Amino acid sequence: MIETPSLVDQYCHGVLRTELGLGTFEAQLARTEGPPAPGTTLFDTQTGFAVRRWCPPLLGLEPHCPPARYLARRRELGVLESGRRLLRGSGITTYLVDTGLPGDLTGPVEMASTAAAEAREVVRLELLAEQVADTSGTVESFLANLAESVHGAATGAVAFTSVAGVRHGLALAPEPPGPGEVRGAAGRWLAGRRVGGELSDPVLLRHLLWIAVASGLPLQLHAGLGEPGLRIDRTDPVLLTDFVRATAGLGTDLVLLHGYPYHRHAAHLAGVFPHVYADSGAALVRTGARAATVLAEILELAPFGKILFSSGAQGLPELHVVGARLFREALGRVLGTWVAEGAWSLADAQRVAGLIAAGNARRVYGLE
Repeated sequence: MIETPSLVDQYCHGVLRTELGLGTFEAQLARTEGPPAPGTTLFDTQTGFAVRRWCPPLLGLEPHCPPARYLARRRELGVLESGRRLLRGSGITTYLVDTGLPGDLTGPVEMASTAAAEAREVVRLELLAEQVADTSGTVESFLANLAESVHGAATGAVAFTSVAGVRHGLALAPEPPGPGEVRGAAGRWLAGRRVGGELSDPVLLRHLLWIAVASGLPLQLHAGLGEPGLRIDRTDPVLLTDFVRATAGLGTDLVLLHGYPYHRHAAHLAGVFPHVYADSGAALVRTGARAATVLAEILELAPFGKILFSSGAQGLPELHVVGARLFREALGRVLGTWVAEGAWSLADAQRVAGLIAAGNARRVYGLE
């Protein structure tokens, strides 16, 4: 049996503090632009079935119990107690939490307390820029305050993360924009935005990426499936190849988050470039019972010291549980098969499992 006693979730979000009914729970369970097919619910997905398999026992119910019964038990326990049981039952020992989403979500300190685990902050670059823009009156003050804010955030965070692929697409020019180009883009953006307006200007997105690269902290880049309605052809990590090449040798690691359905492309980049790492987590939550197949495909190309686990969970503690349980099961199934076939030794399988589950993340993010 392949064991992973320690599990570092290299990318997730906090959980909601509010009670949820069936509709609001389902809205968090699956990201869609509309309701499910008539006569079905969003529990009728790989993620929904995985929740019903792994989460009910943590709340004192049998696996695969009906959604209505599960949610009734969740309400009976209350959001705080059910969240505590679920997070502590996930087996995750360290959470790296992106604090850049709106909503009443727990932060790293509260996550650590609820889960009886460690938690550190991952800072979202685009939100940081938007917050600076809300309080800066001129282009000059915006750019100066932005540089200062990124520098300040780097002192307490373990990584930066960017959703440039979601906001614009990953086919960005690879080189840093020039000062005049940045000032012009900042002037146009500030003049046309309202307070709280999102940043999607490609020049400013590139500027943010390069400020983050200069900080030396790991930079997480979202790729593959994301928000509902997203054109995923614009988020293929292969589109980052020139940027990856431009950042080689600068001392900053790039972590390609999510990736699915382009997970093999992310694995390829991790295999070619020394400073690139591939995520193996959020794709497993989406694929459920097929998670072992997806993980095996990542392991085809990526060096074993370049793969990291994440749940990618947000809103529901159930998604942290499912991410961790599916990962452990998939890893055990894939590596266990290779051991049984004689392709790997048990000692090597156990060592690689420890790297992917926690060791690689601890090294990349300086958690030792």
